[in-house]
Amino acid sequence: MFRKLTDRILVAPQISVDDIEQAKAQGVTLIINNRPDDEEPGQVNGAEIEAAAKTAGIAYLAVPVAHGGFAPWQLDGMAQALEQAGDGKLLAYCRSGTRSTLLWALTRARAGDNADVLAAQAAAAGYDISPVRQIMDALAPQ
Repeated sequence: MFRKLTDRILVAPQISVDDIEQAKAQGVTLIINNRPDDEEPGQVNGAEIEAAAKTAGIAYLAVPVAHGGFAPWQLDGMAQALEQAGDGKLLAYCRSGTRSTLLWALTRARAGDNADVLAAQAAAAGYDISPVRQIMDALAPQ
């Protein structure tokens, strides 16, 4: 269920409380929730995931991304999460994993990572970052 973008970054569709132990077993030290609460009926609320993560000794951060696009504060939040995870693994989730992947790619492009490498990493995990590729290029340091 968890897809590997890098050795330290995993993404996933909506996780459940039961998935927390699997995340811990895989070395996840920080879970980042990129899904707004109440996006669809029956969705696990972020507070439930946060409580289970904290019980398991995993840090939790919410940086919700709606379908309308990405804002600078969301890139800042993802950058903070990447930094906060340190040497541990970070698991980001949303409805399908796509928004988490796109936010990661935008954040890393802004930090100076090569967009082609980011695209290849995302593709290897089953995600297409072409919807944000022009933004990535614009965010890249000159």
